[in-house]
Amino acid sequence: MKAFCEIFVSRVLPAIRAIVAERLIEKYKLTQMQAASKMGLTQAAVSHYLRAKRGAKAYKLIKGKPEIMEALEALVDEIYEKGASDITALRMCEICEKIRKNEELLKSILKSA
Repeated sequence: MKAFCEIFVSRVLPAIRAIVAERLIEKYKLTQMQAASKMGLTQAAVSHYLRAKRGAKAYKLIKGKPEIMEALEALVDEIYEKGASDITALRMCEICEKIRKNEELLKSILKSA
């Protein structure tokens, strides 16, 4: 049995990174290179996340949950303003907690694992 943190890293984190990169590019008109720099990633990683090679199911599930998207939108704004940091990394734990508290979303993510 996998711990949820393992599932989060393999299935949910790529979806979150895809959403954050997508929103930075759409909302703030950043290039992939600029979004990557703000996120502390490479441009190639951002391109990979945007193509949704990993986390595609979680991406769709998360996009359909306004309460999770609200938290992600706040994360996007924070990353745009300050760049990625240890504090923004902690936001991932807060988002993970929101996901775990949403039984329907949690069950759907666990089914795909």
